[in-house]
Amino acid sequence: MRFDILTLFPEVFEPVLGASITGRARSAGLVDWRITDIRTFSKDKHRRVDDRPFGGGPGMVMTCQPLWDAVQSVEASDPRPATRVLTTPQGEPVTQEIIEELARLPRLLIIAGHYEGVDERVVERLAPRELSIGDFVLSGGEIPALALVDAVTRLLPGVLGHDESASSDSFSVKDEQGRPLLDCPHYTRPRSWDGMDAPEILFSGDHAKVDAWRRQQMLERTKARRPDLLQRPNDRTTDDTTPRRDDQP
Repeated sequence: MRFDILTLFPEVFEPVLGASITGRARSAGLVDWRITDIRTFSKDKHRRVDDRPFGGGPGMVMTCQPLWDAVQSVEASDPRPATRVLTTPQGEPVTQEIIEELARLPRLLIIAGHYEGVDERVVERLAPRELSIGDFVLSGGEIPALALVDAVTRLLPGVLGHDESASSDSFSVKDEQGRPLLDCPHYTRPRSWDGMDAPEILFSGDHAKVDAWRRQQMLERTKARRPDLLQRPNDRTTDDTTPRRDDQP
């Protein structure tokens, strides 16, 4: 899997991606990422990549030319087809199902926007998949881009130490109706800590009973903390009044 990340702040990525699971995955040759500074493609003598919005209003808007040229150049650097992604608070909410879908692709090109947003014309021309990591606004798309790379990488074969680690995570386990569940609580040594004991069932040696207990804990925790996950998809409502791009997710 190759990730291409287009950003105005390339220095953000290596310290984070080079550590822990993503760093080990890269060292093992399971994943690679290339960080591209969009500013290097600006034809402005001052390397500007933004300008004031037409019609007035606060903030600045990323201009078309640097981003368009950056995407064309990066895509031409590798023969594998790249799936374009733009991080934006107006995008499709990221779910574990989407992450699993992205993990099956050979290459992702992630555009980390900034400022008030990206000129709509280049967005329409590039036609990326627009994704949001939540109903909140950040200063830029770098953190969402990091989140996507991390979430996708851990699903790739051989990345995690145990083949079942990712499949037992929150949202990966489903109930009988195919609805995602939160993970169960976990315990480790010592068996008793500060007067609090780990559940006795975990020491029974009966794997079937342990699995059943964990399954029940998943259901109860999901019902208590995320009852929305247990709604049928056609019961969920959408709000079409959400404003368009205002910043990054």
